[in-house]
Amino acid sequence: MSDEQLVRPAQVSGFPEWLPEVRLVELRWLDEIRQGFERYGFCSVETPSVEALEVLLAKGETSQEVYTLRRLQAEAADDGDARLGLHFDLTVPFARYVAAHFNDLVFPLKRYQMQRVWRGERPQEGRYREFTQCDIDVINVDHVPLHFDAELPRIIHEILTGLNIPAWSININNRKVLQGFYSGLGIDDPLGVIRIADKIDKVGAAGVEKLLATRTALTPAQIRSCLDLAHIRGVDAGVTADIRRLGVTSDLLTEGLDELSFVLDELSDLPAGSVVADLSIARGLDYYTGTVYEGKFLDWPDYGSICSGGRYADLAGSFIRRHLPGIGMSIGLTRIFAKLVAEGRLSTGPSCPSDILVVIPSDARRAQAQATAAALRSRGYNVEVYHQADKLGKQIRYASRKGVPFVWFPPFEDGKPHEVKDMAGGEQVTADPATWRRP
Repeated sequence: MSDEQLVRPAQVSGFPEWLPEVRLVELRWLDEIRQGFERYGFCSVETPSVEALEVLLAKGETSQEVYTLRRLQAEAADDGDARLGLHFDLTVPFARYVAAHFNDLVFPLKRYQMQRVWRGERPQEGRYREFTQCDIDVINVDHVPLHFDAELPRIIHEILTGLNIPAWSININNRKVLQGFYSGLGIDDPLGVIRIADKIDKVGAAGVEKLLATRTALTPAQIRSCLDLAHIRGVDAGVTADIRRLGVTSDLLTEGLDELSFVLDELSDLPAGSVVADLSIARGLDYYTGTVYEGKFLDWPDYGSICSGGRYADLAGSFIRRHLPGIGMSIGLTRIFAKLVAEGRLSTGPSCPSDILVVIPSDARRAQAQATAAALRSRGYNVEVYHQADKLGKQIRYASRKGVPFVWFPPFEDGKPHEVKDMAGGEQVTADPATWRRP
C-alpha cells in the first residue's frame, strides 16, 4: 500500500480511548459502582443506544446536542432513519422504558444503568461527544418519598469514597427554592432565569449578571437578589436562615426550603464538607423540579461536575397517562477518569488481567503447556499461554512488559517438576498446578 493510500489513524476529538492498563482500572471501577448500586437493592436496566427523536426531544432544551442517524447510502426519499438519534443521557430513555414496560415492572422501581451516551457539543476539557454515565434512579406511581432525595447522594458518596479519587463534595440545591425565590421577586419566567443561572460555572457571576441584564427584563434590583441567592453556601440546614434573610417569600420557596433542610439533616452524619448546600446550582434541563445535585472536585473548582442529577415530577408522563415522578443521580465516569489521567493521578497496574503466563518450552511441549494452563484456569486463575516457542528470555520479558505477576514453567523434560517464578521478588520454586496457591 502506498503512502497516499494510508488512512491517518487520528483519534476523533471528543471520543476518548484508553490504553489497556487504564481500561482495566475503568472496568474495576465499573464493577465497584455496580456493586455499590446493588448493595442498596437497585436492579440493572439497559436501553438501546438509539431512540426516536420524538422521545429524545420530549423534555428539555436538547435539540442542538442530539446526534441523528442516517445510512451513508440512504436514498433521498428514504427518511426512515432520519427520525432516530443517539441518546444524550440515560434518564429520558429510562422514562420511555418505564412507560413501555409499565405493566411488567414493580414500583417503586429502583434501577441503575451504566452505558455510553453521545452529545454533539464542542469538545473541551471535561466535555466529550461520547462518554460513560452510571445512573441510579427511583421512579414510582404518583409519589416518590422524600427520603430517596437523601438516600441517592448517600449511595454516590459511598461509591466515590470507595474509589479513592481526589477530594470532592456533593453540592445540593432545590429547584423549588430557585423558582419560588424568583417568583417571589416578581419574575415572570423563572425557568428562563434558571437556565441562565446554570451557566455560572462557565461564565462566572459577572457573566450571569450580564446575561440576565441583556436577555431578560429583570430590573437591576432583581438581578442583584438573584446573585445574592447564588452566593449562599452552607453545610447544614442553617443555610435556610441565610436565604430567608434575603427577604423574599412565596409558598413554593417555603416548600423548597423545607425539602432542602430535610435532605441536609438526613446527610448530617457524613464527613464534614462532603455535602454542601450550594444555591448557585440550577441544573439547566427543564425536567428537574425539586432536589438537584452536582459533585465537584475541590482541587479543580472550574472543572465540570463529576456527578449530578435531581428530582423530576413526571418525565415518564410524556409517554403514558400515569403520574410517574422520579429522582436520579449520575456518576460521570469518563469525566472523572479523563481528569485523573490528564493530571497523572490515576494509579494503574498491569496492562492485562493475566495472573500467570505459561511459557512454551518447545513445540513438542505445547500440548503440556496448554494442559497446565487449563488446570490453573479451572482453579480460578487468569492464565495466558505464550504464543510460540521462543527463547525463554523473550517469553519472560513479554510477561514483564505486560505486568503478569507469575511465569509458569512446565517440565522441559519428562520426570521434571513444574516451576513458577514470582516476577516481583524473582523467586522461582517448584509447584503443582493442581495445588499451587498464589502467595
